[in-house]
Amino acid sequence: MADRAVTPVVGKALEASIVVLFIGLVTTALYGGLVPEYRDAVGAEVGDRTLVAAAERVEAAVPPNATRVETEHEVDLPRTIRGAAYRIRANDSTLALDHPDPAVSGRTRLVLPSSVASVSGAWSSGGEAIVAVRTDPEGLAIELEEGE
Repeated sequence: MADRAVTPVVGKALEASIVVLFIGLVTTALYGGLVPEYRDAVGAEVGDRTLVAAAERVEAAVPPNATRVETEHEVDLPRTIRGAAYRIRANDSTLALDHPDPAVSGRTRLVLPSSVASVSGAWSSGGEAIVAVRTDPEGLAIELEEGE
């Protein structure tokens, strides 16, 4: 009779062990492969959207058919992308997003009127980003500036 009381206890212990093993395998599969790949994909998408939004704000800051301009516009940027700080820099006709993860980094071409002579400067994430458009002897100068 004493043997019959052990059988249900051993059966439940085996069931619990199988459940714990299953949860461990599923957790390992998610955090070992699926979740990091998803985070990489989401980080790259957020990087692309941030770069495109910044380019749109720079392009929109230039008034059409203007010859004398003195204006500043604030640009709203995320503080981090995929948990890391980043930088957006201008190089005449392009904007580049520099990020520690190369999958998040990128470049985009600016579409600006012929009156724009130069685009320069940079923004660091976490700070205030301002696009300034000023009249220059050669045309309009666009400067990416950081506020206080």
